[in-house]
Amino acid sequence: MRPLRSIIAGLVASILLSGPVGDVAAAAKAAKARPKPVQSPAKCEMPKFRIVVDVGHTPDSYGALSARNDPEFGFNFRLARLITAKLKSEGFAATRLLVTDGKARPSLFKRVSVANDGRADLFLSVHHDSVPDKLLDTWEFDGAKSYFSDRFSGHSLFVSERNPHFSTSLKLARLIGRQLKEQGLHYASQYSLPVMGRYRRQLLDKDVGVYRYDGLIVLSRTRSAAVLLEAGSIINRDEEMEMNSAERQEMIAGAVAAAVGEFCERR
Repeated sequence: MRPLRSIIAGLVASILLSGPVGDVAAAAKAAKARPKPVQSPAKCEMPKFRIVVDVGHTPDSYGALSARNDPEFGFNFRLARLITAKLKSEGFAATRLLVTDGKARPSLFKRVSVANDGRADLFLSVHHDSVPDKLLDTWEFDGAKSYFSDRFSGHSLFVSERNPHFSTSLKLARLIGRQLKEQGLHYASQYSLPVMGRYRRQLLDKDVGVYRYDGLIVLSRTRSAAVLLEAGSIINRDEEMEMNSAERQEMIAGAVAAAVGEFCERR
């Protein structure tokens, strides 16, 4: 995946946000206010249903490094783009891929501002997982000291109780988790364990792996239902390779699209 680093900038440049994000300070000020629920539509009309698929992190603040020293942002970008394309092919024509730039915290408020200003009906943030530093082991890859952890693997889903549509967010997260489970995938169970320290989270659904994470800005500040998907562990050497495969990416994108379709039907 070495070529990925050199083309990330070009890929991001090829995707233009539909309208200016605006001043970061202004976006932060607006986003910091506790979001007020917007009136939910009586039903879901697929062509008009506004879904924001957020690429987690930015080229400047790229998230975790994989076991083979590739940035999380690249993994997030490829999968989010595929999910967006899959949703559009299923009839959700108003789906939008959201890519932001800049440092970590300002970019979070940009995401919230774009989603809220666009009156999104659903917000899905796509990420790939790592582990706390204390759980990392060392190995040599490509002639350099690198870090890995093969102890844990799997996906996970997060929602915030501070979101004004918490119950709806939880329903969507459960539907995604169920679809992933039906594909034979398992969720990352470590987040409920003491070994995770400050990253430990409350497990809301032990069957499909939905956790509560109130402090995430993109979940708590958006005015629509919001879910964060950690698609898999890229610090796990075997799972990193699986996450790079077209088969796994298609499987996850298909599961997400099926879950959103079911969610829409229930509306």
